[in-house]
Order: sequence, then C-alpha cells, then structure tokens
Amino acid sequence: MPDFNDLTLLPFCVGLTLLGLIGSWAAWRRRGLAAGTRGVAWSLLPVSLYLTGLLELLWDVVKSVSSWVAHLIFSPTVWAGVALFGVSVVLYVVSGVAMRRRGGAVPEKAAKPKTPSAAVGELTATGPEPASAGKPAAKPAKAAKAPKAAKGQESSEEFDEIEDILKRHGIN
Repeated sequence: MPDFNDLTLLPFCVGLTLLGLIGSWAAWRRRGLAAGTRGVAWSLLPVSLYLTGLLELLWDVVKSVSSWVAHLIFSPTVWAGVALFGVSVVLYVVSGVAMRRRGGAVPEKAAKPKTPSAAVGELTATGPEPASAGKPAAKPAKAAKAPKAAKGQESSEEFDEIEDILKRHGIN
C-alpha cells in the first residue's frame, strides 16, 4: 500500500478545496446563501484535515484496517481462530442446555457464615445487620388453581410442573 506522502497530498487537498469553493459559488448563485455557505463549509475540510494532521491519522487508520481485513481473509491461522471461537460458543450454549435438562441442579452459592448475633442495628465488624434479619420472610398468598377444562388438561399439568419447581426452590 502506498505510504502517506506530504508532497502529493497537500496539492491534492488544495485542489479539492478549490473545486469545492467553485461548486459552492455555483450553489450560492442557483440555490441561495444557505446552500453556498454549506458548500464552503464542506470545501474547507480537506485543507483543514491536512493542516491539523488528522488526514495522516485517517490515512493510517484506513491503511491499518485494510491490512487487517486482508490478513483476516487470506490467513488460515485466523480462520482456525474463528473456528475455535465458534466451537467455544457452541459448547457454552450446549452446556447451558444440558444443565437445564438435568433438572436445574446448578450448585447454589454457599451461605454466608453468620457472625455472632448482635442486636438489630448494632454495629459489628461486618457492619450493621438489616432490620429484617431477625424476622422470617412473609410468604406470598397462594393463587387459586385454574379449573380443568376438557382441552385444558395439558395446561393444568404444566401448571402442576411449575408449582413443583417453585416448591423445590422454596417459593410457595
């Protein structure tokens, strides 16, 4: 790929700016002041990018991205890496499905060891206990079971399964 060349790029940017200014003058004559002003704004960009050094930066970015894409397309090593990434994603998804089918036996997090009981609101080494720590959690009211219809036999079985799952997790 050609390298960034100041001697070639400065005349190119000046030429683009001059062409843009001529077009802006024509736009101003045909469509009015707003169109001409917008054309001047766009026309000044090539020289301003050159003078600030951003054009060289933009050139380097385009050069690096195109080199990376060419390396990606033509390198068997990169394609092996892409294939391994795909295999990794597939294995992760399959393991999640296998965990769910096994009955959701995901190991529960170990319970936090309790500190010696302190009065509610009293400061301890681990901080104050919440006010609700000593009270058991209130249980939500049970919902009434839906009546079984002739066609609804399957849905009631599904509700029974859901109830069993909720009971196993301590949710009534």
